[in-house]
Amino acid sequence: MSDSLILERTQRFLSLLRHCQVLGMRVEHADAKGLTLRLPYSEKIVSNPESGLVHGGAITTLMDTTCGISTACALPELEICPTLDLRIDYMHPAEPNHDVFGFAECYRVTPTVIFTRGVAYQRDINEPIAHVVGAFMRMGKNGLMTGSEAPQ
Repeated sequence: MSDSLILERTQRFLSLLRHCQVLGMRVEHADAKGLTLRLPYSEKIVSNPESGLVHGGAITTLMDTTCGISTACALPELEICPTLDLRIDYMHPAEPNHDVFGFAECYRVTPTVIFTRGVAYQRDINEPIAHVVGAFMRMGKNGLMTGSEAPQ
């Protein structure tokens, strides 16, 4: 599958997730090696208005979404793959006034489960805010949405 098709597929998938629309998430990069999403810094993701620190729940949402959509980078045909398990290890808080990026890759695909790993970061992927590993259930083509709302 071409990188342009992977990018289009991931953008369309992300556009269907209402909470991601509200948060302003967008695809930064997508190819067969993985997916990077951007979570713009805004008041919506701040845990404490005095400090401006990003809420851990916003990071969790970013990374669950990034890992979940990264399955579209690894599969020849799109499948809906709900989260079975997600573990996030926080290294340090996200800094105020800076966007947060999430990168995820699928490192093992089985007939029933897809295993992902990734990082959340701000300025440098080598200085992660958090590490994540996740497992996602494969539902097959029959688990896919139908009609105009289905990502291609």
